[in-house]
Amino acid sequence: LTGVLDDCLCDIESIDDFNTFKIFPKIQKLQERDYFRYYKVNLKRPCPFWADDGHCSIKDCHVEPCPESKIPVGIKAGSSNRYSKAANHSKELEDCEQANKLGAVNSTLSNQSKEAFIDWARYDDSQDHFCELDDERSPDAQYVDLLLNPERYTGYKGPSAWRVWNSIYEENCFKPRSVYRPLNPLAPSRGGDDGESFYTWLEGLCLEKRVFYKLISGLHASINLHLCANYLLEETWGKPRWGPNVKEFTRRFDPIETKGEGPRRLKNLYFLYLIELRALSKVAPYFERSVVDLYTGNGHEDAESKALLLEIFRDTKSFHMHFDEKSMFAGDKKGAKSLKEEFRLHFKNISRIMDCVGCDKCRLWGKLQTQGLGTALKILFSEKEIQNLPENSPSKGFQLTRQEIVALVNAFGRLSTSIKELQNFKVLLQQTR
Repeated sequence: LTGVLDDCLCDIESIDDFNTFKIFPKIQKLQERDYFRYYKVNLKRPCPFWADDGHCSIKDCHVEPCPESKIPVGIKAGSSNRYSKAANHSKELEDCEQANKLGAVNSTLSNQSKEAFIDWARYDDSQDHFCELDDERSPDAQYVDLLLNPERYTGYKGPSAWRVWNSIYEENCFKPRSVYRPLNPLAPSRGGDDGESFYTWLEGLCLEKRVFYKLISGLHASINLHLCANYLLEETWGKPRWGPNVKEFTRRFDPIETKGEGPRRLKNLYFLYLIELRALSKVAPYFERSVVDLYTGNGHEDAESKALLLEIFRDTKSFHMHFDEKSMFAGDKKGAKSLKEEFRLHFKNISRIMDCVGCDKCRLWGKLQTQGLGTALKILFSEKEIQNLPENSPSKGFQLTRQEIVALVNAFGRLSTSIKELQNFKVLLQQTR
């Protein structure tokens, strides 16, 4: 996979080098920090589109949340939160992790003042959300340690899994039903149609609708890459061995086995990487303010986490071939506003489909990565609001919840990992030839 990507002036080799040497090591380190490793999620929300066809019973599908009784009062979400050192003592966090090898952290953004936090909690920016957000106050919403629940192949597949992806593409990609889109190289093809009519149609679309399809396709490719790279290779004496599965990678991405579809998917992964990279560079001013503090209760670690995050922002700004989002929604004001709203509602619908995923671990990572992308889109469409942020007080014009911040960083971390894993597969494929 080489050359320039469509719809942006950027080549794949430049992204590979930038990701490998600048971004990947730092984003990996950041994801290990307490602020970013704990994600509050509701895995019990019912599927809003069809009758639940039962949850995956494979043990690798299971997600074990931290027991409520083990979460210190000081790090629970909500306006009743107190910033007490005793409640946030690291020993209690360790006890929590030992209990179920899982834990939780404070869900607030700043320890500057309790009033500011309450003010932020009241602020309702639902008009800007590209995702259906979980209600963190729901009794079904629980903290999950992402490091102890890694995204990998769980064995969840078949009709249930494909119904989710089919719904995402068929209902939400601005596509007429008469145009067949090749979804999966492992699925039976439809007669002589190899999907070329779909790409002819796609090229005729406006930039925004092409971008929407590429974002979803890139996310799909990234998730498939994670599953191929972290595959259950064997299990002996109850000890599983996980690693890259070259055969599975070839089945999903090889040009011949996928009838040319694989490389297109991987190019869309790079395109998605550029979109989220652009969002990170745009949101930097929000975090550069002293009022925003990545609060967990550990002052030293919080300061280090923020310094590392700002360092990543500086790196993203140094990349010289950013996607130019100004070319999107640039038509007449009325038409642009209508298209942006359609874009937002389509994406919000996709975030709701994630509640139909039958495997809890797949649902967890699907929801997180979808929310991360939704947050990136929210940032890209809020440039003026971000530029006008007050330095020393919460802004009414643009806010990010802790959940959105955690999702944004981890979703981009997943894309960075995908591109790194792609380099590993290139080496493995050369060794097998």
